[in-house]
Amino acid sequence: MTARRRRQIAWSLRGLALAALVVHALGRQASHSGGLVEVARWADHPVPLIGAAVVLTVVSAVVELEFRTRWSQIGGAAVLVALMFVGFPIALLSYATGGDGRAVDRKADPHRPDRVLTVTDTAFSVDPVYHVELLTGTGWSARHWDLGVWDERDGRGSFKRAEWSGPDRITVTSATETTVFTVDPATGRPGDPTTARR
Repeated sequence: MTARRRRQIAWSLRGLALAALVVHALGRQASHSGGLVEVARWADHPVPLIGAAVVLTVVSAVVELEFRTRWSQIGGAAVLVALMFVGFPIALLSYATGGDGRAVDRKADPHRPDRVLTVTDTAFSVDPVYHVELLTGTGWSARHWDLGVWDERDGRGSFKRAEWSGPDRITVTSATETTVFTVDPATGRPGDPTTARR
């Protein structure tokens, strides 16, 4: 293989690595409150995307270099083995701890079926940690809005329920307090919460 051909392949691989990083950045942005649900679902996977970018970059460097001496071949193989031993445990750990959590409840707004209240248990341990979100819209224009995380250790007491308590109104109840969100009828965006002790 000529040096020019190796350079072309190497830069093609680097372009793919850059594309993987761009997709990761889009997914990361969409995972924040107000982001697009489908973009976050498809593109917010940091371990495979960043891992692919690193692997493609390393492979592009290997393709571009010319390993003619015995020591350069041994050194290249040692670097690849070291990357494998570092990358495999990270990928395995991310697979074991990954996921969006366990769905606990899902309630559509009785007045607006395009608004859905979701409760997910995102705890890695036995003690539940409840993440409450509002989904607005449908299809690729659907957005998710974080309403908060309820954890027994944060002083709010144990989570009881999240429900639609009226038109454009969400109430989240825990053992010690009640939190009320008012949803903007035009945009579907929740306003600042009002909290009262029980």
